[in-house]
Amino acid sequence: MRPNDFEVILWDFDGVIIDSNSVREFGFREVLKEFDPEQVEQLIDFHNANGGWSRYVKFRYFYEEILKCPISESQVQELANSFSSIMVESLPNPELLIEETVRFIQEMNSQGKQMHIVSGSDDNELRSLCDELELSKYFLSINGSPTPKSALVKAIIDNGNISASQYCLIGDAVNDYDAANQNEIQFFGYNNKELVDYGNYLKKF
Repeated sequence: MRPNDFEVILWDFDGVIIDSNSVREFGFREVLKEFDPEQVEQLIDFHNANGGWSRYVKFRYFYEEILKCPISESQVQELANSFSSIMVESLPNPELLIEETVRFIQEMNSQGKQMHIVSGSDDNELRSLCDELELSKYFLSINGSPTPKSALVKAIIDNGNISASQYCLIGDAVNDYDAANQNEIQFFGYNNKELVDYGNYLKKF
């Protein structure tokens, strides 16, 4: 079973289409540079273990679970905005794109496959980034946070006229598997060997 066996392919973004993790780690360290470096590294560990979760969740986790103090929605938004400024400046770099993934996306597009992006990245930032990297033309929709990934997947299935059995999701995190599983669609793990036991694993496209 391969992704091209399905009519609709849903794509995670970070770690699957673009190799952005070093940039995102830098962003968290920069935004939180006034805090204890050891505590910031705890957040980096959490970030790496939960790649599909949004920055909003991660900043809340940093305050509530690591610092053990409350954080308001406006504070979360302020941190997210600072993080976004760094991403907007650093991520529109074609050299960060994962070449074999982009080639496969182009091939699937030429075959008429329906494709969508479902990501933990900020929704507006993600769409702008895809425009700058000339990726938007391959996807029917580009969807990001703060809406949870499982809800993004559900909305795409609900708004389509194709059976859920004809959908698959390609991701590099357990969160991606969870989003696929909750919506009863096929999951393909990629670029994270910890996902080998979570279903079909793609060593390459």
